[in-house]
Amino acid sequence: MANVTFDHKPVTLEGPELKVGDKAPDFTALSNDLQEVSLHDFKGKVKLISVVPSIDTGVCAAQTKRFNEEADKIDNIQILTISMDLPFAQGRFCAAEGIKHLEMLSDHRDADFGKKYGVLIKELRLLARSIFVVDSNDNITYVQYVNEVTDHPDYDKALEAAKQAK
Repeated sequence: MANVTFDHKPVTLEGPELKVGDKAPDFTALSNDLQEVSLHDFKGKVKLISVVPSIDTGVCAAQTKRFNEEADKIDNIQILTISMDLPFAQGRFCAAEGIKHLEMLSDHRDADFGKKYGVLIKELRLLARSIFVVDSNDNITYVQYVNEVTDHPDYDKALEAAKQAK
């Protein structure tokens, strides 16, 4: 399993550690209008899945804003940001920050995404910061489990992987 820390203390991630070449597991999460959304809803598109612990923190907000800014620059891509925040909080954040080019999803109900992608932090019931790029055939082409949850991911590598995915 990925060695991940939160505030420099080791945490336990539930679920499998996914790797490049794995088939992306389907999952169910909630959109900001409380509708169930799954990976299958984005069939045929490249997906950049940006996972954040809570949209109400500086690094998570910056990560979401960065991918929102980049979304228009990549053809045939759907950027998803997933957290354990309630859909209402995600909606308020998007409205306040002008987030319009990505889909915010909440995993709060049953942590289905977190368990299937190996990012559910057992001790905190938060998602570990990570990035997954999934091609149009739902194969994982890039993975980053950020070692220290409070650090930024490698935006440039993730964006390059998304541009290369077909």
